[in-house]
Amino acid sequence: MSISGLDYSKATVLVIEDEATQNRMLTAQLTKEGYKVLSAENGRDGLFLWEEHPDIRIVITDISMPVMDGYEVVEYIRRHETHYTYILVLTGLAGRDSLEKALSLGADDYVSKPIYKQELLLRLQGASRLLRMEGQDSLVFAMAELAGYRSGETGLHLTRVKEYSRLVADDLRIHQPERGITRALVEDIAMVSPLHDIGKVGIPDHILHKPGKLSAEEFEIMKTHPVLGGKVLRELYEENWSSFLLLAYEVAMGHHEKWDGSGYPRGLKGEEIPLSARIVALADVFDALTSTRCYKEAFSFDRAKSIIMNGRGVQFDPMLVDSCLRLETQMLEIQSRLQDTGEDIF
Repeated sequence: MSISGLDYSKATVLVIEDEATQNRMLTAQLTKEGYKVLSAENGRDGLFLWEEHPDIRIVITDISMPVMDGYEVVEYIRRHETHYTYILVLTGLAGRDSLEKALSLGADDYVSKPIYKQELLLRLQGASRLLRMEGQDSLVFAMAELAGYRSGETGLHLTRVKEYSRLVADDLRIHQPERGITRALVEDIAMVSPLHDIGKVGIPDHILHKPGKLSAEEFEIMKTHPVLGGKVLRELYEENWSSFLLLAYEVAMGHHEKWDGSGYPRGLKGEEIPLSARIVALADVFDALTSTRCYKEAFSFDRAKSIIMNGRGVQFDPMLVDSCLRLETQMLEIQSRLQDTGEDIF
C-alpha cells in the first residue's frame, strides 16, 4: 500500500488493442490476476477512458491501430498526465523500428507478441515498483514542504525548482549524450530537488525570518544549512545505501557551490561539483530571481536571464546556462503556470 492509499501492486490497467481476440485474452488474464481492467479497441477510445478514470496507472497499448495509433496515445498521455502513467507497448518481433520510436516518445517498456503470460506479469511487477516510487516522491515533497513552511518558502517554489531541474536535466540528456544521462536520472534529479534546502530546519527563526539583510555573523550561520541537510541525508544513505538518497545528499551539500570555486560549504570548483547540484542550483537561483520575496520584488524574466548569463562560468556551469537559453520558452511557461499568490522568504 502506498502513502496515497493506492495498492500499486494491483493498479487499474487500460488495455488498448484493436484485435478483439487479443483484447479479450489480455483483459481476462489480468482480471484473473486481480487487476481492475478497462479496455478499448483504438487509441481515441482508450484516451477517453484514460481521462475519465484517473485511477488508471498502467496502459498497455498496441502500436498499429485504426483511428489513433499507439504513438499518438503515448504522446498524448505524456503531455497531459498529472500523475505518472506507466506505458507498455505491444510489438511484433519484426517491429524494432516502431518499438524504438514508441520508447523515444515516452513509452516505458514493451511486451512482444505473441504474449506470454509470465513475461507480461513480470513487466507489470516492474511497473508497480516504479509507481510505488511515485509515492516516495510524494513523501519527499511533503518533507521538503514542511521545511519550506518553517523558512517561509511556498510549495510552488519547490514545484517550480523541480520543473526547472527536470527541464534542464532532460535538455542535457538530449544535447549532451556523452554524459550518459538517462530518463531515470532526469526524474531522480527532479525528485530530489525539493530537498535542497532541507537543512534550513536547523537554522534559528530569527535568522530565517529576518526581513532585512543578514549580518556577517548571521550569514555564516545561514551558510551551515547545506551541511545540516547533507548530514541527515548522508546518514540515511549509509543506513539504506540508496542511490536516490546519495543524489539527495549531493544536491543538499552542493547547491550553493559556484563554478569558480567561490561558493560554500566546501569551495568546490567546476566539475568537482556534482552535476545534480549544479542543475538544482541554477534552477533555485532562477526561481529566486523571478519570485517576490520579503526583501525584493520579482525580477522580470529578461533581467533574471541577464543575471544568469553574467554568471556563466563564474557562478554557473556554462553548459547549463546554454541549456537555459535553449529552454527560454519552456521556462517562461513554467513561471507563468506556477505563479505564487503569496510571498516567499528565502
